Amino acid sequence: MVLDFLRRGAKADAPESKASAAGPVVAWHSSGRVAWSPRDTVSLTRTGFSGNPVGFRSVKLIAEAAAALPLVLQNRVERFDVHPLMRLVQRPNAAQGRAELFEAVFAQLLLSGNAYVEAVAGDSGLPLELHMLRSDRMRVVPGADGWPVAYEYSVGAKTHRFAASAICHIKSFHPQDDHYGFSPMQAAAMAVDVHNSASRWSKALLDNAARPSGALIWKGSDGQGVMADDQFKRLSEEIEANYQGARNAGRPMVLEGGLDWKPMGFSPSDMEFHKTKEAAAREIALAFGVPPMLLGIQGDATYSNYQEANRAFYRLTVLPLATRVAAVLADWLSGFSGEDLQLKPDLDQVPALAAERDAQWARVSQADFLTPAEKRVQLGLPPLAEAAADG
Repeated sequence: MVLDFLRRGAKADAPESKASAAGPVVAWHSSGRVAWSPRDTVSLTRTGFSGNPVGFRSVKLIAEAAAALPLVLQNRVERFDVHPLMRLVQRPNAAQGRAELFEAVFAQLLLSGNAYVEAVAGDSGLPLELHMLRSDRMRVVPGADGWPVAYEYSVGAKTHRFAASAICHIKSFHPQDDHYGFSPMQAAAMAVDVHNSASRWSKALLDNAARPSGALIWKGSDGQGVMADDQFKRLSEEIEANYQGARNAGRPMVLEGGLDWKPMGFSPSDMEFHKTKEAAAREIALAFGVPPMLLGIQGDATYSNYQEANRAFYRLTVLPLATRVAAVLADWLSGFSGEDLQLKPDLDQVPALAAERDAQWARVSQADFLTPAEKRVQLGLPPLAEAAADG
């Protein structure tokens, strides 16, 4: 009877509750985990670009180098020195030239994995102007088949809707997203957090007299190591006002009777943070594809000299990025003009690749079994106009 009474009471007093069907599959974590910075575009740009010198220099180095590459426009028959599309690329809008626009495009691609270029419609078919739009303000609007049908650009409470044809969306490969790209900054986010934390640790160390804290040992007249509250408060205020901070580094401390200063040196674990910071800097450079030697990071001996590192930087990072972006833009702009055009970097005008280009020209020119037309193909040049006409 007692057991039945207890069971009935427990059942009657239990409140009715409803839970999500996904509740059993939610993983609950305890506190004390590592605190990482947010992974959205705005937060990553703030911590990894605006607040980190390695990330800032990596993005600037790649974007400026890629934007400075000379571009050539050609079709399958000839290379154009003068063309409406080339004029548009050289002067995309009234406020920006080619280098400024492309630098912004490359930087957005490195920071967010996405870059958006707007075409201002004109009467002649080709756009009148090209403008770069911030990726953190843009949203893809997919259609029923999954392909983008529009783009929405939001600033504050205002939103403008673009037709899909008016926007060139350049994105990096993302294995788990159909509409947005994956940026190097996202891959370097953990290393950025480690590097920033090490910098804050160094700053705190400098603020604390540029050395680890020591210990003040109090021995009263009675031999007891207990200090009165007012004495402890006054001593703490004097230390904070007169002996802490970089301005007071090395200042001798005047101690009253009964006080003894025991300095503490760096422990091996305290010294490890320097190596940790250098390792984090190399990981950031690795994520962006910049040889650490070009960033002045010590301890990297991957390349024997600066020239070799610079050549690898152009071959492995700058040229693939610039070639892909130019190809996407050319394909998009060809839809306006109706021509089959190719826009690509002119490798003959890249000083960092001069040695490789000279060697290639020498090999091709000495190949007697190739015709002049075949040699031009090997060098990435279109066939001569008269040869194309004869064919």
